[in-house]
Amino acid sequence: NRIFATKAGSNVYRLRIPWRPLSNDAAPLLSSQNAGNPEKESEAKQYDIAIVGGGMVGLALACSLASRPLTRHLNVAIIDSNPALGRKHFIKKEDLPDPRVSTITPATISFFKVTVVAYIADIGAWQFVEQHRHAYFDKMQVWDYTGLSYAKYNARDADKEVLGCVVENKVLLSSLLSRVQETDLPKKIYPSRLNSMSILPNSSSSEVDSTLSMTALFTHGRLAKLELEDGNSLYAKLVVGADGGKSRVRELAGFRTTGWNYSQNAIICTVEHDVENHCAWQRFLPSGPLALLPIGDKFSNIVWTMSPKESSEFKSITEDNFLKAVNRALDYGYGPHPTSSILGSSDLVSWLKGGISKSANDCFEIPPKVIKLASERMAFPLSLRHANDYASKRVALIGDAAHTVHPLAGQGVNLGFGDASTLSSVISEGIAVGADIGEVSLLKKYEADRKPANVMMMAVLDGFQKAYSVDFGPLNILRAAAFHGAHHISPLKKSIISYASGEMRLPLFA
Repeated sequence: NRIFATKAGSNVYRLRIPWRPLSNDAAPLLSSQNAGNPEKESEAKQYDIAIVGGGMVGLALACSLASRPLTRHLNVAIIDSNPALGRKHFIKKEDLPDPRVSTITPATISFFKVTVVAYIADIGAWQFVEQHRHAYFDKMQVWDYTGLSYAKYNARDADKEVLGCVVENKVLLSSLLSRVQETDLPKKIYPSRLNSMSILPNSSSSEVDSTLSMTALFTHGRLAKLELEDGNSLYAKLVVGADGGKSRVRELAGFRTTGWNYSQNAIICTVEHDVENHCAWQRFLPSGPLALLPIGDKFSNIVWTMSPKESSEFKSITEDNFLKAVNRALDYGYGPHPTSSILGSSDLVSWLKGGISKSANDCFEIPPKVIKLASERMAFPLSLRHANDYASKRVALIGDAAHTVHPLAGQGVNLGFGDASTLSSVISEGIAVGADIGEVSLLKKYEADRKPANVMMMAVLDGFQKAYSVDFGPLNILRAAAFHGAHHISPLKKSIISYASGEMRLPLFA
C-alpha cells in the first residue's frame, strides 16, 4: 500500500490536478473541434488503463480491477459505442429471452460472486445476475445421430452443485455494468470507437522524469496515445483490447493471428416448451451439433450448427416447419435413440468392471418438445482464431480479441473471463513491486498464464468439431466407445466435468 501511495502521489503531480475518484461525468473530454490543437493538450485525459471494448469481458476486467486493493484506484477509460453503456437499466423483466446467451461455468460463477475473504478478487456481479432470468442446470446429455451410444453427466458425479448456468448476454452485460457503476473505481465511459493508436519506443534513458507533460511522456514511450472517431484523444499506460473477434486494437498493434473459418454457420433462437427444462442437451448431427439449453420460465435456447446453405434455409422457413425440424432433430430424426450402449454388455470392456458406475438416472432421456418460437432466428459464421501473442508494449488482448472458438461447448466467454481475472491479478502484482503496468515484461506474465490454457481448450473443441464432421463406419464405432467411456467410467467422467467446469486440467491427466 505504501508503494502504491507513493506511485499515486507522483501520478497526481504529473497530471497537475488534485487527485480524486472520477465519476462518469468527471473527466473532461476533448471536443472534436479541438482535436489535434496543441493549445488544448491539457484537456486530453491521461488514464492508467484504457479498455477498448465495453462488452462482457471488458466490463469484467473493470470489475476485477475495482475489486483488488492495489488496482481499485487506477484511472480507467472504457471505450465502446454501445449506447446501452450509457443507461443504468436497459432490461425489462417482461421482455422475452434474447437469443444471445452464454453458458457460465462454475469457475466463472465463483469469479462473479461477492468477495467473502479479503484480497480475493471476486467481482461481485452475480447478485445482479440473480435479479434477472437465468437457469442453473445440474445434468447434461450428449449423444449422436447413429444411436450407438450416449453420455450423461450429473453435477454430483464431480461433487458439484451445478454444471453451469445459462444467462442472456444482455443480463450479463447489465449486471457487470451495474457492478462497475456502484464501485469507487475512477472510470470514464467514452461512447465512441477507436480510430488510431500510437506507441513510441522507449527513450534511451531508463529514468524519465514523472513530472513531464503527457506529450513528453508519450514521446519517451511511457504512454500510448488513442484517437477516437468522435475527435477525442486520450493517453494510457496500458491499452487492453477487449473489442471482439475483429479487434481494432489487435489490428493497430500488429498482432498476427492463426486460424481458419469452419464451413458452418450457427443458428440461434429462443424456443418455448409446455414444461420447464432443467437439462442441457446436445446431439451431434451429420452437419454439426444441436444444443438445447435451459434459460428458465419454460424457455430454452437453440444453438444449431449446420452448413451455410442449410442455415439460410432454416432461417427463412415458416415457424411451424422450423419447430418440426428441431423436434425431429432432437428425437428420431437422422437415426434411432441410443440404448445403453453397443458396448455395454460386450466382453471387450469387461476389464472396466471396477471403474463402471451405473444408475437408473443415467438412462437415455428424450428432450422436451419445442412448441413455440419465442425470438427471431439469427445466424452467424463460425471460425477459430488465435492471436500469436497476447501482449506487447503497452497493449494486452483479452477475450475474443485474443481467441475465438467453436461454440459447441459454450466455453468462449468463459475463457475471456479467465483472461480478465488473470490480467487484473498480474497488474496488481506489478503495482505491488512498483513496476510499469504497460511494460511488456510484466504483460508477458499474463500471456504465459493464459495462452497454454486457451490453446488447449481450443484444440479440444476443434478436435470434437472435426471428429463429428465425418460419417464413417469405423470412426462411428470409435466415437461410440468414447461416449461409453465418458458415460460409464467414473474417474474419466469426473475429470471431464471438472475440466469443462473451468478447472483447467486435461481429462486423463488430472
